[in-house]
Amino acid sequence: MDAFIAQAVDWISSRSVVEVYLLFSLIAYAENIVPPIPGDILVAFGGYLAALGVLDPFIILGITTIASVLGFMSAYGFGAWWGERLIDPESTLWIKKVINMDVFERGRRWMQTWGQWVVLSNRFLAGTRSVIALTAGLSHTPVLPTVVSSTISSLVWNSFLIGFGWVVKENWETIGGYLNTYGSIVVIVIALFFMTRYIYSKLSN
Repeated sequence: MDAFIAQAVDWISSRSVVEVYLLFSLIAYAENIVPPIPGDILVAFGGYLAALGVLDPFIILGITTIASVLGFMSAYGFGAWWGERLIDPESTLWIKKVINMDVFERGRRWMQTWGQWVVLSNRFLAGTRSVIALTAGLSHTPVLPTVVSSTISSLVWNSFLIGFGWVVKENWETIGGYLNTYGSIVVIVIALFFMTRYIYSKLSN
């Protein structure tokens, strides 16, 4: 992954400004469809380029936010149209090869319990963004509130990433380590939360 990021950065650095904006929008869109794409780290790189004056911070924020929402809603649409096949154990949909179905089932439980709050926090829940989008589609959450929640989530998260890249400048790639730590903490906190709820429900009965 580090080699991929290094190659991507080298390629980005050699492109025109228009091409760079287009690339960032494609990355922000695609990471909602193909989770392994390290979109967060490259958005932080965009903050670094903005600090150098190569990019406009407001433009990079705007295009990555819009593209993130479009990517989220594309996955939402897939979930709405193909969700039943996704949860069918006999289904051979290709996406089941790249999604941990245990995580998907967890996302479904979150959606049933918290609804739009899950969409609102989706950018902050490491490793579950595409799953949440698919689950929202499968659950047929109202489209307009889902777009608004996804927009707010993307705007806040991308602002943080760009701001981070702006502040640390040439050390922007250090955000990768912080994001890995953050992701581990999120997973642990979520696991503890559901474990606590389970234990509490058993003790209450």
